Amino acid sequence: MRKIVVFTGTRADWGLLSPICRALDARDDVALTVVATNMHLSNRFGHTVDEIRNDGFSPVELPMDADATTDLSRVASMASCMENAAQILARISPDMALILGDRFEMLAIASACLMMHVPLAHIAGGELSEGAVDDSIRHAITKMSVLHLTATEQYRRRVIAMGEDPARVINTGAIGVWNLMNAEMATAGELSEFIGMDVDRDTIIVTYHPATLDPADIDSRIDALTGAIDDIGHIRAIITYPNNDARGSRVIERLKAYAAGRPGKVVLVPSLGRRRYLRAIGLAGAVVGNSSSGIVEVPSAGTPTVDIGIRQRGRMAADSVIHCGDSRQEIAQAIRLALSQPMQQKAASTVNPYAKPDTLDRIVDALTQTPLEGICNKKFHDVIPLD
Repeated sequence: MRKIVVFTGTRADWGLLSPICRALDARDDVALTVVATNMHLSNRFGHTVDEIRNDGFSPVELPMDADATTDLSRVASMASCMENAAQILARISPDMALILGDRFEMLAIASACLMMHVPLAHIAGGELSEGAVDDSIRHAITKMSVLHLTATEQYRRRVIAMGEDPARVINTGAIGVWNLMNAEMATAGELSEFIGMDVDRDTIIVTYHPATLDPADIDSRIDALTGAIDDIGHIRAIITYPNNDARGSRVIERLKAYAAGRPGKVVLVPSLGRRRYLRAIGLAGAVVGNSSSGIVEVPSAGTPTVDIGIRQRGRMAADSVIHCGDSRQEIAQAIRLALSQPMQQKAASTVNPYAKPDTLDRIVDALTQTPLEGICNKKFHDVIPLD
């Protein structure tokens, strides 16, 4: 029996991890524990730990301050997350831990796994997001992990170039794309009832996170985004909350004021939830903002993406993704292009570089079949042998 613990910190990563957890939980040779932390435990962000429970799991709660608003308080939050993660690892004594991505709480958890000698598997290594501190966090987690599940072959090669053993770096494809093609979705009626309006090609889905390496004033960024939406008079917007990154609380404050002044045209929700989000991106005319979902999953929904600014710079992208600058004019121009008939047709037939038909099987096989003896004794793999 292999004991596996899966850590999740946000609505976004649980949406990706949930099918993996279901597949693991269904196996007789796996004892699964789900640990929920950070935004999942915050009422402000929708208390999405309830979504994990609704999916049939009984998550262990890992306390940390999800509402920390300064760099200093976020470091303190990471410290408490690391300590509490170590306590949970000591109690569970797992054979392997699984995390996804590049969030600051995952750096704390990865550090706890390293110090507690728990082999760590990492999803989504080798990727780039040059406009965010997450980029450095992701690479740091790679060096603390012993099993790497990458979304493309290019990302696999990048992880190997960081000195990781090629035998433990597996190109699985992106689990978010597999989810989109296989997961149960809400009906259009359920989605409309939840948000209070219909979703069609004159609707855009907006998620905008502060880019942690962007020196510009966040108010100016939100003014540009909301101004661009206003400039396109016929569209409606469904806006979801950002993550609890630095300056995220200010983004929420500004978006609340914006939505309140536009009833029937703009709806702001903390979270659509996985089932509703997957339905929404397939019905909408475009997905707008700077979330990785717009780059990775949305192209497989046949919907154009408008990727704003520097946050996702460096990621591979399908030809249905339109990159634009941060100004009001550039964003409005990109949205108009996304909603145009030629771009709608292009998006409907785009090839997503993150897609593989057997992603879930590849991930589950790696987690359950990789030999664990001596796995934490890593050696640096030189791509070019030293003389």
